[in-house]
Amino acid sequence: MNPAAPSDVRARLEAVVKAYDVRGIVGEGLTEPIVEALAAGFVDEVGAAGGTVVVGHDMRDSSPGFAAAFARGAAARGADVVSIGLCSTDESYFASGSMNAPAAMFTASHNPAAYNGIKFSRAGAQGISLGTGLAAIRDRAADYLEQGIPANPEPGVVTSADVLADYAAHLRSLVDLGAIRPLKIVVDAGNGMGGLTVPAVLGDAAGLPALPLEVVPLYFELDGTFPNHEANPLEPANLVDLQRAVVERGADLGLAFDGDADRCFVVDEQGGAVNPSTVAAIVALREIARVAAAGETDVNVIHNLITSRFVPEAIERAGATPVRTRVGHSLIKDQMKVTGAVFGGEHSAHYYFRDFWGADNGMLAAMHVLAEFGAQQAPLSELAARFTPYSLSGEINSVVDDVPAAYTRIVETFTGRGEFDELDGLTVDGITAESEPFWWFNVRPSNTEPLLRLNVEGADEPTMVAIRDEVLALIRG
Repeated sequence: MNPAAPSDVRARLEAVVKAYDVRGIVGEGLTEPIVEALAAGFVDEVGAAGGTVVVGHDMRDSSPGFAAAFARGAAARGADVVSIGLCSTDESYFASGSMNAPAAMFTASHNPAAYNGIKFSRAGAQGISLGTGLAAIRDRAADYLEQGIPANPEPGVVTSADVLADYAAHLRSLVDLGAIRPLKIVVDAGNGMGGLTVPAVLGDAAGLPALPLEVVPLYFELDGTFPNHEANPLEPANLVDLQRAVVERGADLGLAFDGDADRCFVVDEQGGAVNPSTVAAIVALREIARVAAAGETDVNVIHNLITSRFVPEAIERAGATPVRTRVGHSLIKDQMKVTGAVFGGEHSAHYYFRDFWGADNGMLAAMHVLAEFGAQQAPLSELAARFTPYSLSGEINSVVDDVPAAYTRIVETFTGRGEFDELDGLTVDGITAESEPFWWFNVRPSNTEPLLRLNVEGADEPTMVAIRDEVLALIRG
């Protein structure tokens, strides 16, 4: 790799190295020389010289080239590289966990086709954030871009491995779907990696026994240009095709995966979106019951502060301890390890499992929903309603010219009306009489854009709407 001019190297790296991963526009922020340098910095940071590093990639056009560049940079610094090729992000976590090796996954998740990125893991699928190694990787990479990557006297070798069948078998060992009632499910892979992993895990493509599932595929063709819709099910517009197909095909439910298939969203038989907090509550109760049956008595379950109030209520009623955290992928992975939590759920449809090295796995969450749903006879809309007693706004983003001023307006307006909590942004918990419906909201500034993110929950729809509209008016001035 030829050294780069030092003028803009550090600025370019600071632009693409985010709080929890690397993300940038291909050919501008992210290039093969930058990837090589990041790989070298990664090997140094995690002490992988003389050991093994796993690299996998999604279906984006630039991903194979970036994965190859990463292998060159890692091998130059003395790491043996195991290339697992096309995979989902949670499949790369499986490889990292089962091989006990650090890993790099090339994906930009739900971002448009022009983007790509890297999700790094330490050995055992442990997360890396800006404060726990990612900044050091960035700074080492800047040095290597300016000065060149010094070759290790004993460079590593690059080999290939296919872990899809082992990944599918591992998930099947964690959730038994063999005895559920027959279900018809529509799955929208969004032309992302779910098109590879769903047939292996929920079907027989990996050589596993067939399950009592009829899977109706939607956009299973791997295509990083996303010709049908963006692979971001968090946006309601990207669920429309799935919702229509579920109703038209008379399916029992629908599943939608994002581009790298680590997040899964659920749609009921009427085409209604099931809130991720509802999924978190369902999975939490199943995991609590499982470990309690095995004799565990001190059970922790993580939820971030944006999930429905029902989630910690359900955890407590089940005899476990809810652990409230800030929002953030690597942060929650760290908390899973520190607390020994059996499960963790986020409002963004990231679900974390102790039995999956504390990492998030959308497929595993979907399997838990299928197991719970398939063990009873009620339609999913009815089952989900039992876990959705309150009214949530969902996350509402507002472009704000003066974020501090908007924040001040909110504080002044709600002083005396609510209790303030600054664990992550500002959470205001309404001070209400016992007979009055509860409400709370959270406002969080974006780290990278002039945005305020609002989430509101109320005991009922009118309460939530009233608070939502009042806070939005304050945010937008």
